[in-house]
Amino acid sequence: MSLKATIAAFEDWRRTGEPLVMVTVIRTEGSTYSKPGHRILIAANGDYQGLVSGGCLEGDLAAHARDVIDTGTPRTVLYDLRDEADEVWGMGIGCDGMIEVLLQRLDRVTDYEPFATIARCALDGWNAVCSVVTASDDARIAVGATRIDSEGIELAWQPGEDEVKIDLDQLRTLHGTPRTLLTRHDGATVFHSALRPVPRLLVIGAGPDAAPLVRMAAELGWLVTLADHRPAYLDEPAFDAAERRRLARAGELADIGNPDGFAAAVIMTHHLDTDRAWLGTLAATGIGYIGLLGPRARRDRLVGEIDNAESLGDRLHGPVGLNIGADGPESIALSILAEVQAFLSPDDST
Repeated sequence: MSLKATIAAFEDWRRTGEPLVMVTVIRTEGSTYSKPGHRILIAANGDYQGLVSGGCLEGDLAAHARDVIDTGTPRTVLYDLRDEADEVWGMGIGCDGMIEVLLQRLDRVTDYEPFATIARCALDGWNAVCSVVTASDDARIAVGATRIDSEGIELAWQPGEDEVKIDLDQLRTLHGTPRTLLTRHDGATVFHSALRPVPRLLVIGAGPDAAPLVRMAAELGWLVTLADHRPAYLDEPAFDAAERRRLARAGELADIGNPDGFAAAVIMTHHLDTDRAWLGTLAATGIGYIGLLGPRARRDRLVGEIDNAESLGDRLHGPVGLNIGADGPESIALSILAEVQAFLSPDDST
């Protein structure tokens, strides 16, 4: 249940014109299934897209969502499962954690904000922070008041946000990270979270071993662009999961488009000259993760044959993937995606 899948469900539900509820995890302690900043959607009939827990709390959340839809009033709900006996909930979950969530109604009157803009930021890769009031002692500041800021530019807001004094310099420290922050000022508690874009992966090389990589990345909810200079390879049905397929000459980014939107790229053409051309081209981009398939000796040879090797720095991962004993296309794809996932999700515990 990826962010991409949640956005797809949102678009389907929005077309019906029915109200929805956005659930945002705003605070956790101990062991929890999801972390602050995670969001799911609940429809009026109780259907939900995404998980806050492993399915243990969603039924109760659906009941709260029904009330929020009926009243239009945002609310917070706290689940404390740290009691070994689970005496309060009787669920026997054993998560040993506490999770607090905020529920907000989305409807046609507000054009389904703020999730409409959250979805737009995720798909377009905008660097943004969402700030929402979760508690307030001031009648002028409404719980649920929301602002979305991208590099100091307000993208969206909900009624009442203009009463909230937000330190933009402090918020900008969150940009581009999965970090969250709770602040208290002027009688209001505000939850800030950096919005994570849907990851975009560039796969260069449409050989048979690229098929599980493309398919598994798509299943994770990533947007995959597949590039190759061989039209017949690109046309294979095995690559139907790719968002885009691009016929590209070796090392020609103009055939693919702006590289800045890609979180990661993997070179796997199995051809030395082609890999060399792409390695030199990608070294000149700002892509944070560049994977190169093949053994260390091959990597060292290619790096030694490009003029701008120093630009790669620690961005180059070769052999690409975690060392998990992979010995086939599927397990190699798993090792690559695990390493990219770790790169995309730095420790945000501090």
